[in-house]
Amino acid sequence: MNRHFKSGFVTIIGRPNVGKSTLMNQIIGQKIAIMSDKPQTTRNRIQTIITTEAGQIIFIDTPGIHKPKHKLGEYMNKAAQNTFGQVDVIMWLVEPNKAIGKGDQFIIEQLKSVKTPVILVINKVDTVSKNDILEVINTYKDAYDFAEIIPASALTGENTETIPDILFKYLEEGPQFFESDMITDQPERQLVAELIREKALHLLQQEIPHGIAVVIDQMKDRQHKAIVDIDATIICEKDSHKGIIIGKQGAMLKKIGTEARKDVEHLLGSKVNMQIWVKIKKNWRDSDFLLKNFGYNKRDMD
Repeated sequence: MNRHFKSGFVTIIGRPNVGKSTLMNQIIGQKIAIMSDKPQTTRNRIQTIITTEAGQIIFIDTPGIHKPKHKLGEYMNKAAQNTFGQVDVIMWLVEPNKAIGKGDQFIIEQLKSVKTPVILVINKVDTVSKNDILEVINTYKDAYDFAEIIPASALTGENTETIPDILFKYLEEGPQFFESDMITDQPERQLVAELIREKALHLLQQEIPHGIAVVIDQMKDRQHKAIVDIDATIICEKDSHKGIIIGKQGAMLKKIGTEARKDVEHLLGSKVNMQIWVKIKKNWRDSDFLLKNFGYNKRDMD
């Protein structure tokens, strides 16, 4: 191992839908965090790991910081803010807007009490001109004392390959926390549940996805065959939502299952037999008990 091996923890923060999960997947080189054009896609803190000869970086992808409307929203904000003092570097993603909006002003206020180095990544630079990017850099440079400012595109990969090397500049020499070939600490069940939820986010109407959770009831290898049997349940809040998720003659639920199965098979490296049911749990997003029951981390809710 490199005698000057560095290691540390980096949290990725930003408003909902700014591209945090896309950037993390791009850096890792594999899909771990689910992606959607709908805000609040990421609900749990997801740890992913990149190991190079220089060292090991553990990324914590947090839910987008926003003004909460229910207990789930409060949980998501707390999950993000709880990481600030627990990491070696904060990586903040913003969009290339020339003016700093209220949501990003709110994040700047949260960061003012933080001593951790903050690296600003201006994402989606493929959508604006180079002159516009310079203006955005100047705007943010005047608003906060950033350790670094990196223009990049998580979607195209532009400039993302420089990010690990820049992060290593701010990490101390330290141990290797995870095996070299490990890219996430998430249990397979949770990754499978998130992949199913991602397909629902893509396929369902705008107002429904925020009100769903996915629970893996059973996941086991079939004896003497390279097949994994998975039973999953989509939890929704309303009778009308259940009908929409199932669709006419079960068509929507079948489509969600078919699309999810492809990604799950890629994740597990095995054929998958997947059964998905839909259940109603009214107002589950405002129930501490149900939030914990559906796998949202207790330490982020206390």
